Amino acid sequence: MTKVPPKQEGDPDTTGHSWDGIEEFDNPMPRWWLWTFYITIIWGVAYTIAYPAWPLVSSATTGMLGYATRGEVAAEIAAAEAANGPINARLAASELTEVAADADLNGYAVSAGAAVYRTWCTQCHGSGAGGAVGYPNLLDNDWLWGGDIENIYLTVAHGIRNEEDDDARYSEMPAFGDILEEEEIAQVAGYVMQLSGGTPPDAEAAAAGAELYADNCSSCHGEAGLGNRDLGAPNLADAIWLYGGDYDTLVETVTWSRYGVMPPWTQRLSEAEIRAVSLYVHQLGGGE
Repeated sequence: MTKVPPKQEGDPDTTGHSWDGIEEFDNPMPRWWLWTFYITIIWGVAYTIAYPAWPLVSSATTGMLGYATRGEVAAEIAAAEAANGPINARLAASELTEVAADADLNGYAVSAGAAVYRTWCTQCHGSGAGGAVGYPNLLDNDWLWGGDIENIYLTVAHGIRNEEDDDARYSEMPAFGDILEEEEIAQVAGYVMQLSGGTPPDAEAAAAGAELYADNCSSCHGEAGLGNRDLGAPNLADAIWLYGGDYDTLVETVTWSRYGVMPPWTQRLSEAEIRAVSLYVHQLGGGE
């Protein structure tokens, strides 16, 4: 049995707990600690009254001081926009084809366009503009609708196949699964694969697909498969594919078609921002 040492004169009461004869004194907290604790409680209550704090259904309490970091950010953005107002006005009024000749304006446009691109475009085209499956690579010179600065501007401003802008670029490939038999789709897919230098799984079927291609595809993609930018019809004779150029993917594309959509940016960005991001994309390396 563990012997409990006798209580000495002046010792405070214990908590009543004992571990192997070791007891814990019930000492009061230091005054400085208690006062610090009370002050933090008072400070916390005062802060929630003075500043935005308590979440509500669709917002939060505004606080008696009406302060908000969002307000500070908005003020900083407004100040930056005011400072850039004159050069943005110059950019909005300039001919797109002439901006490159103005070193100061072009430098500003490319820098501003890079910021716009990182904010709004990387989600689809990638941070390096290399694209992804279904999202075009903006670094090469393979353009569905043309890669000169004016065509890039029109594409950015109005978008592609959207229902929000009456001036959106629009093209629609039919789903040949409703038009051709499976065997015919296999033949034309093999022929298209051959056009781009690929090796189809069945060379004889691919040869038979030439006539099917001429009857069903050449009106948009051209007899040699070089595409038509006026229609947004891709070049099928190179090795650049938006959704993939392997045989199975080509069969899927011919069967079901593709229908990528790009939003119009006139409803989200200013004229200067649209021009800036267009100039930025144009100078990435693929712009004509």
